[in-house]
Amino acid sequence: MRRKPVELLVAEGGQGEGGSLRRSLGMWQLTMISIGATLGTGIFVVLGESVPKAGPAVTISFVIAGLTALFSALSYAELAGSIPVAGSSYSYAYATMGELIAWVCGWCLVLEYGVSVAAVAVGWGEYLNELLDGTIGVTIPDALSAAPGEVDGAIINLPGLIVVLLAMVFLLGGAKESATANTIMVIVKIAALVLFCTIGFMGFKSGNYADFMPLGTAGVSAAAASLFFSYIGFDAASTAGEEAKNPQRDLPRAIMLSLIIVTALYVLVAAVAVGAWNWTDFEGSEATLAAIMNDVTGQSMWGTILAAGAVISIASVVLTVLYGQTRVLFAMSRDGLVPKVFGKVSKKTGTPRVNTVIVSLFCGALASVIPLGKLVDATSIGTLFAFGLVNIAVIVLRRTRPDMPRTFRVPLGWLFPVLGFGFCAYNMFSLDSVTWAVFGVWMAVGLVFYFLYGMSRSRLASAEK
Repeated sequence: MRRKPVELLVAEGGQGEGGSLRRSLGMWQLTMISIGATLGTGIFVVLGESVPKAGPAVTISFVIAGLTALFSALSYAELAGSIPVAGSSYSYAYATMGELIAWVCGWCLVLEYGVSVAAVAVGWGEYLNELLDGTIGVTIPDALSAAPGEVDGAIINLPGLIVVLLAMVFLLGGAKESATANTIMVIVKIAALVLFCTIGFMGFKSGNYADFMPLGTAGVSAAAASLFFSYIGFDAASTAGEEAKNPQRDLPRAIMLSLIIVTALYVLVAAVAVGAWNWTDFEGSEATLAAIMNDVTGQSMWGTILAAGAVISIASVVLTVLYGQTRVLFAMSRDGLVPKVFGKVSKKTGTPRVNTVIVSLFCGALASVIPLGKLVDATSIGTLFAFGLVNIAVIVLRRTRPDMPRTFRVPLGWLFPVLGFGFCAYNMFSLDSVTWAVFGVWMAVGLVFYFLYGMSRSRLASAEK
């Protein structure tokens, strides 16, 4: 239950083994990191898997998932402005609820970021095949583009592995350089979604909304729980707290602005997609948005253009989420809870290079062999748990440190943090029993690691001796 003082967390900002992180990111770059980490596979790929669960009411599912993210985003904004460090919700929990809860939160973040990188990479392969088919008439065979068990004869998802390794190369170059590449990719992805809405609206049929909620509220809830995956990543800016130029001012603004932009785009794209296609047509579809554009126009050219935008934009999600994963492990390593190798910083680039390579190879391996649906739900439950803890951390910190300077405060006292926790719990219990079983095993493994390794090697434990 030992807690790490806020002042110590902030004072250690940027310090690693053999070097320090560089403060090179402004508000624009931080906002682009959050949008880059959020806007991608959720709308380009997971939409096709969620519409069969909810029907046209998938637009409501997006709103429910968005509200869950909004309440948690408010809590993230308050804590990011007060505790501007790299560990995100892991560090916030360490300062408010103690080391064991912090470890649990950090372990959930490993699940959130690490597994979501793999899930996003899997989705990237679907649009890569659509692009290759539309340009040169060739696709990567199922044996090399799908996870084992996903389709007959599948051996490895090679595109998923490749995109993770490409992101690794960018990250090894430095945070500022990676942020510049991400900004370009974010602009491309927003342009691609605006193009889809423009063309998709031409094929809009109001009759597709006649049976609005065919599977009832249970279907809407199930879709919302899966679609929460679409909002994972808005907290990525909070992992850049030690590389931001003015974190107290810029982090809260970047988190809120990115969520507003992403939610508006999601609801608009979902509404147009369901208007253009009957909800039953989404079952089993791949590269859904590109397929809708081809159907509306009767030409493959527009679907190919969208596929090109998707290939670029989904790659930016891999890049920014992978960045977040490495920074969380960097903070945990500095505290002694994971091996020191994750905290080593290159003096040349100011990045945790070994950390980046290890995480990239792990995520690439997951993307190679695990189907998309399993990855999505596992990511969602880990994220919802971590977000729930962030909402509690706001309440605890207000009680224990009421006079601490805050550049942003969640409005209406405890109401929004309580609602944020409630929405997270609601969405967690909407996930299936298999996902809960996987989550239970993951948490059990994490607790064993903590009690056998982290608890005795914690820097706070050493300081107490």
